[in-house]
Formats: sequence, structure tokens, C-alpha cells
Amino acid sequence: MASTSTKFSTLPPKDKAAILSITGLAVLVRLYKIWQPSSVVFDEVHFGGFASKYIKGRYFMDVHPPLAKLLITLAGYLAGYDGNFDFKDIGKDYIEDGVPYVAMRLLPATLGVLVIPLSFLTLKAYGCTSLTASLGALLVLFENALTTQSRFILLDSPLVFFTALTAYAWSNFQNQPAFQSSWYWYLFLTGLSLGATVSVKWVGLFTIAWVGVTTISGLWQLLGDLAVTPKQYAKHFFWRAVFLIVVPIIFYMLMFGIHFICLVNPGDGDGFMSSEFQATFNNKKMADTPADVAFGSHITIRHWNTQGGYLHSHDHLYPGGSKQQQVTLYPHKDDNNLWLVENSTEVEVEARALPPVYLKDGDVIKLQHVKTYRRLHSHDLRPPVTEADWQNEVSAYGYKGFAGDANDNFRIEILESKSKPGKAQEYVRAIETKFRLIHTITGCALFSHKVKLPSWAFEQQEVTCSKQGTLPNSIWYIEYNEHPTLPADAEKINYPKVGFFKKFAELQKVMWETNAGLIAAHNWDSRPEAWPYLRRGINFWIKDQRQVYLIGNVFVWWLSTAGLVIYVLFKIMTIIRWQRGYNDYSLPSVQAFNGKVGTNVVAWALHYFPFYLMKRQLFLHHYLPALYFAILAVVVAWDLFCKNVLRQKAITTVATIGLLAIAVYIFVTLSPLAYGEPWTKDECENARLMKHWDFECNTFPTDMSSYDASTIANVSSVNGSIVGERSTASSFQSPEDLSGEEAPPRDEL
Repeated sequence: MASTSTKFSTLPPKDKAAILSITGLAVLVRLYKIWQPSSVVFDEVHFGGFASKYIKGRYFMDVHPPLAKLLITLAGYLAGYDGNFDFKDIGKDYIEDGVPYVAMRLLPATLGVLVIPLSFLTLKAYGCTSLTASLGALLVLFENALTTQSRFILLDSPLVFFTALTAYAWSNFQNQPAFQSSWYWYLFLTGLSLGATVSVKWVGLFTIAWVGVTTISGLWQLLGDLAVTPKQYAKHFFWRAVFLIVVPIIFYMLMFGIHFICLVNPGDGDGFMSSEFQATFNNKKMADTPADVAFGSHITIRHWNTQGGYLHSHDHLYPGGSKQQQVTLYPHKDDNNLWLVENSTEVEVEARALPPVYLKDGDVIKLQHVKTYRRLHSHDLRPPVTEADWQNEVSAYGYKGFAGDANDNFRIEILESKSKPGKAQEYVRAIETKFRLIHTITGCALFSHKVKLPSWAFEQQEVTCSKQGTLPNSIWYIEYNEHPTLPADAEKINYPKVGFFKKFAELQKVMWETNAGLIAAHNWDSRPEAWPYLRRGINFWIKDQRQVYLIGNVFVWWLSTAGLVIYVLFKIMTIIRWQRGYNDYSLPSVQAFNGKVGTNVVAWALHYFPFYLMKRQLFLHHYLPALYFAILAVVVAWDLFCKNVLRQKAITTVATIGLLAIAVYIFVTLSPLAYGEPWTKDECENARLMKHWDFECNTFPTDMSSYDASTIANVSSVNGSIVGERSTASSFQSPEDLSGEEAPPRDEL
């Protein structure tokens, strides 16, 4: 095979001129007034906020891998961002705080620009003419959703860029002679791009699946090629495995290594992680604690399963039920987490003054809250939120000097299978022993689950006493232990040191579970069946009688969808003809259509259909990687149509320009929604090309004179920030919370 690389340096002069012209146009289109709006837009709330936390080193939990967030943080840091601006609300002004938001937006915008030449080069690798390759690049450029998404501090532009880089590298790899330097280079670049794609969002797994499917297909074809010796076949297999499996895994793990290096301080995401994980943070590294727990010990008790935190109480009462003192689960260290272990039969004895009597399996204890002197208590009343018959309320009851009652009694039930083998399976030892607390009167087990209490309990996690609860949610252990009469040489214990691989594995699990838990309906969500025909978009921002609304170029979307349908119909027709004895597959044009269009249709399908299996929140921007491949597919199909049907250059040129003209017209018509430009209500209504599009035309005034000079005027640069419109913050809330993160509930709120 002759090498047919589409590196820029190897292009003919006319292609170099075309790609430079198209890239220059992309800079103008994608960076046009990048400074507006000069306030927080859409999920800049989250991804800008994560940059703040990276710079401060404060741990957070997000459902997406870290690469794009690290790049955005780097851009902000180099531009002077100090991390003090919190990106808390959509509409919050950047200018007053001197935030270098333009530099941060330039990172995804620049990657969005680079997608355009990559599109051209990829189409050239598929054998397209310069004319149709230019058409494909310009269809990507004048796609409104891709333009809008690339202009803000969001993750989808980096995702599309690395997806496009993968497609470019993989298409070129398939054109190289085996085992030449260019073959190795493009195979390595494919693996590196796959690692980067999946390190931005897990949607990159679909890109990996596409490369994997085509790799298996290629290896199968090589297996049937008798010119390929077993040794050569083994070499093909080995290098594909190294570059397409090992390289992406190493790159992905490296990004998390950088992530952990940056986030060394406690933060809002602590509560998602295990105690061992949290112990690796600065200021959370626990001092060694006595191993053996005795009557009279002051202890903190942690929930084992939900990672919700410590058994906690505070001087606030339930508004209903018993109206006794609240008992909750709280994820942060606090004096209100401290409990005194009492012998249920000797509560009047000052156990802290006596020699220690160590707790063992089967002991019946009372737990007195150290700050309020009330004891852990349960009774046959329903909890405040989970009102199931098998759940009882847990409260703190009593007062200083009161001996308590039988409803304060809990029996220790050590779980040998969960505890460290040896002494921890017989006696209660800090950290090592996992146990249940069984209420002696009702037989229920102290229990907690991922249910948040209302604001009157500061949205802390509910604690109940469950008669039928699952075992993991009723398992507890002691983290802190202190007794004044323990001998000075008493054995001390601490969490085992957690290395990178254990932290990495735990974070992947938490990300997966949190991602799967984003199932609540949202005003701007949509389902996959609505994406190919562009049923609706997403409202990003409303302010100053302007709006940013994510909506695609309906012509590009419908054209790409039509191309997919045509491919499927063509495939069905050729299969039927093959069954009837026609040998269409021997025709070069059919082979090209089946192979070059087909590989992009497969890529589209693998980036689209898996979303039908997801119950989580989904939005239009989840379709963008699939859209990219759909555009490539329809352009390759158009190229083959021009070569084999239209044939005449003049007709081909006119038809291609006609397609592009329609796309540009639609782009310009909808562009005020991408750029947040002044618009009138009538212009907005006329641009509503589909009746079910739900952008808000009442946002706009009846005529342009309603915009004052300060609102319309071009903005200027001051002290590294871009100065523009100023107004009160919008009350519009973030359309999508992908972080899985909640502000830490605190008693004093």
C-alpha cells in the first residue's frame, strides 16, 4: 500500500490554501465577541467552579474525568485567575471581580476552531475531493450547536476535538503501509487521542468502542489474507494492543494522578469518599487513636456504606414525630459527632474514672451525646422522611443527670466477615471492627441511607432504626477513640495508607454511582429519539433582553440524518440484491460507499444508541460527537455521489455551493442565540423554524431602539478582563448539575 498521509506538510498548495482559509474563517466565527456575555453562562457554574477548586487545592467530586477541567484551570491560572471567584450563579458578573474569563473560554473555543481543519484532513484521508472536504469542514463550522458549545467554559468542545483527532488519526492509520514509521505514528496518535477523549468524558468510551470494532474487523480481514504470515499477524495484533489499549489506559490514569496531586486539601467532595481516602488530605490526616474501645470512651462512629459521614446530633428538634433532638449523618468532623459509651446497667457510674473495661460482641450499651447529654434513642414512631412501617425514628433523648430508659439500649453485634481477622472479631477495636447496633426493645438496627432530611435538619442524611434494612446500610465502625485511663503504651491504630491505585479505583466507582444517580427530570432535558431531528435545545442564559440558547443548524442536522437513512436503505437494497445473485460488492463505488461511509455510520451509531440505555438526565449536547460522525458520513456519501452520478465539475460545484449556502443562511438566522446578540421579538419568532423550538422570544424587545448604547456597544479590554455589559444577575438557574456535588450541610446554616 502506498502511504497517503494527510499531514498539512504533504498537502498540495491548493489544499493548503483551502485549509488556511477555512481555519481563518473558523477563528472569526468561533471567537466572534467571545467576551459576551460577560457573566456566568450555563454550566460555567460548575466547570469554572472546579477551576477555582483546583487552584485552591480543595477536593471536589465530579462525574467527569479531569482532563478538560485541568486544561481550563491551566488557561485561567496562566491568565492570572486566583481562584477566588466562585462561579456560583448563572448571570454572576465577571467584570467586577476581574476574572480572566475570556482566557478560560478561549481554551474550548480554540479547540473548537481546530476541529474544522481536522474535519478537512479527515475527509481528505477518506479520499474526498478538496471541494467536498471543504464542504464538510464548513458544515461543521456553521453548525450552531457546535459553535455555541465551544464559546463557553464547558467540556463538550474538548470532547468533540479529541473525538475528531481520533477520527483523523485512525483514518490516516488505515491508509499507511504496515510497520512503516507513519503507521506507528498514526496508531500511537490514535491511542493517545482515545485516552484524551475518555479523559474528558466517559462518552469517549463510545469512541474506543468504534475503534475497537473497526480494529477487530481489520484483524479478521488480515486473518483471511494468506499473504500475511503468522508472525506478521502476531505483530499486527501486538502493536494494536499496545497503542490502542495500553496507551489510552496509561494516559487516563495519568490524568487522575495529576488530579490527585492538585487536590490535596479537604473540600466539598469529601463526603463522597471513604474515610481512608479522606485521610490522605491535608488537615484530615487522623492522628493515631487507641485501638481498644472501653466503657467510658469518647468515640466517633462512622457509617460504613453510604460514606455519608459520622453519627451526629445537634441541639435542634424534629418538627414532628417525637419532637426530640435530631440524630443525623454528617460528613465533616465536628464536636457534635462525639459520643460517650456507657454500660447500660451502670449509667450512674463514672466509667471514665475507672480502669477500662473493653467492649466485646454482645455488650449492651448506651451512647450519650457529649455536648447535649442526650442519649441515642429509638421508639415505635415513623421517621420524619422515610415513613415506612419497618423504619423507626432515631432521636437523642434525656438531659444531664437523667439515667435514661430502656429505649436507649443498643446491643453490639460484631460482623466477623467485615472485621479484620483476629481480636477485632471478638472485641470492638477502632477502625478494624465493623458492627451493627441492635435496639434491644424493638430489634431494629441503627441504619442510614442516601436520603436527605429537609432544611430544618440542614439537609443532612437521615438516620433511622430499621427492622428490614439491607446489611451494608446498618454497618458502623469507630474512627476516633479516647479514654483517660488507658495505659500510656496502649496500642494505637490508624487507617491503612491508601495508594494511587486504590484511590483511583474508588473514585471510578463513586463517579459511576453518582452519574447513574442523576435521574431527576429537568426543564431542559431531552431523550435520544428527539436528537436527530432537533426537537428542542437548551436555555443557557437570559439577561439584558438577550439570550443564549443551544440549538443546532437544522439543515445540517436533517441533512446528516437523511444521509444516515440513505445509507441504511442502500445497505438493505444491496443485501437483497446480493441474495438474488447480483454482485454489487465487487463494484469499487459500492465498496467505497460501504466502507468509508459505513465506518462513520458505525461511529455515529456507537455514539448515539447507548444513550437509550441510560436513565440519567440527558441533554442535546450529548448528541454532538454523534453529530460529528453523521456529518462526515453524509459528506463522504456526497463526494461519492458527485464522482459517480453528477460527474461534471460545474454541476458538482454549483450543487455543493448550494448546500453550503443553505447551511450558512440557517446559521446566520439563528446566530443571535449563539452569540447572545441584540434581537427583536419579531426576528426571533421568524427564526423559529420548527414550532416546537422553545427559546423565549418574549425576552427580546419589539425594536432595536430598546437596547441602550452601553448594551449594544462593542466591549473593550481592561486589565486583562473584557469589559462589557453590566446588569443585575439573572435568576435563571443552572440547567444541568453534572458534578454530583452538594454544598456541605452545616448546623449553623
